[in-house]
Amino acid sequence: MKRYPAYDPVEYQQWQADPAVMKQYQSKIEEPRVEASVASLGATGLIDLYKGLLRARLHDIALKRWVRTGVITKAWLGCGEEAVTIGACHALGPDDVVGPMIRNAAATFERGIPIEESFRSYLATGDGITQGRDLHFGDLDHGVVAPISHVGDLVPVCAGFALAFQLKKEPRVALTWVGDGSTRTGAVHEGLSMASSRSLPLIVIIEDNAVALGTRRDDRLANSLASMAASYDAVGLECDGNHVLDVHAAVSEAREICIDGKGPVIILARTFRFGGHATHDEAEARDLFEPQEFKEWALRDPIGCFEEWLLGQRERLGKDPGPALQEWEQQVIDEVEKAAESSLESRNNSLPDADAMLGDVFAG
Repeated sequence: MKRYPAYDPVEYQQWQADPAVMKQYQSKIEEPRVEASVASLGATGLIDLYKGLLRARLHDIALKRWVRTGVITKAWLGCGEEAVTIGACHALGPDDVVGPMIRNAAATFERGIPIEESFRSYLATGDGITQGRDLHFGDLDHGVVAPISHVGDLVPVCAGFALAFQLKKEPRVALTWVGDGSTRTGAVHEGLSMASSRSLPLIVIIEDNAVALGTRRDDRLANSLASMAASYDAVGLECDGNHVLDVHAAVSEAREICIDGKGPVIILARTFRFGGHATHDEAEARDLFEPQEFKEWALRDPIGCFEEWLLGQRERLGKDPGPALQEWEQQVIDEVEKAAESSLESRNNSLPDADAMLGDVFAG
C-alpha cells in the first residue's frame, strides 16, 4: 500500500517485508484453524479483508489530516490494530451485533454503515446519525451498538443482546472489544459474570496492546489476561492481533462455540498501538516504549504483512495479485476521499438544529 510520510508512523514509511516475520506469518496460516478460515473466505473474502484493512487505515489518515490542518481538535485512531477489528467483523454473520470502542471505528462501516457517518460524527453535522450531538454513533439497523466513552461498559450491554438472542432462540451472537486496561473495570466483570451464568452467545475480544491510556501494563496483568477466561468459566482463545486471518479464524471458531450454546468466549488478541490514546498525546505515547519495540511491531504491520502474503496468492485470487492490489487500493482511496469531501460539505451546509438537541433524550 501507499505510505503517507505526513501521517504514517515513521517506522511504516519505508516498510519492507521481513523474511523472518513473513515465515511466522505463513506458519500461522498453515495451522488447521486458520487454514480452514482461509478456505471459507475464498477469493472474494480475501479481497474484502484487504479492502477493509485499507479502509480502516485510510479513515484514520483522513482524521489525522483534519487534526493537523485544524478541522477537528483530536481523533481516536486504531493504527496498528486494524486486523483486530476487520478480521472480527468479517467472521460474523449478517444478523450478529457488534459493540465497538471508538478505536474500532472501522467496525461501523465494515458492518454496513456508510463511512460518511464516521466523518460526519467527528464534524458534528446536522445530517449525521447523531445530528451533531455526539461522535459516538451506531445504528442497530446494521447491528452496530454505539460506543460508550467508558470503555468496557459495552460488555454488559452486549451481554444483554446475547441474552435476547438466547431467549428468542435466534442463532446470533454479540461481540465487543475491550482494552487490556478496561478488563479491570466493574462493568466488564459484571457483564462476563452474567454471560457465564447463562452461557450466553457473547464474544469479548481483549485488545492487549500493553498500555492503558498512558500507563504501561505490568507482567502481572499479562499473566492474568492469559487465564482470564478460566476465571469466568468461559471458553478462552488466543490469536495474533496483527494477523487478520488469525483473528478471522479465532472469531469464526468463537461464533460456532456460541451458536452451539457453549459461550461466552473471551479472545485474547495481542497487538500494538502506533499512537497515543488520541492524537493529542502521541508524543507522550512514544515515551512509553523503547524505540526498538516500535521497530519490531512495525515489521508486523497488519496491512503490509497481509499484502505481502496476497502477492503470492495468484492461484487463490484468480489473477495477477500485483496490479489487482493496486486497483483495489485505488478503489478504497477514492471511496474514502469522496466520503471525507462530502462530509466536509455537510459541515458547511448542514448545521445541527439547536432546538432539536434534547430530542430522543429521556429524563427519569
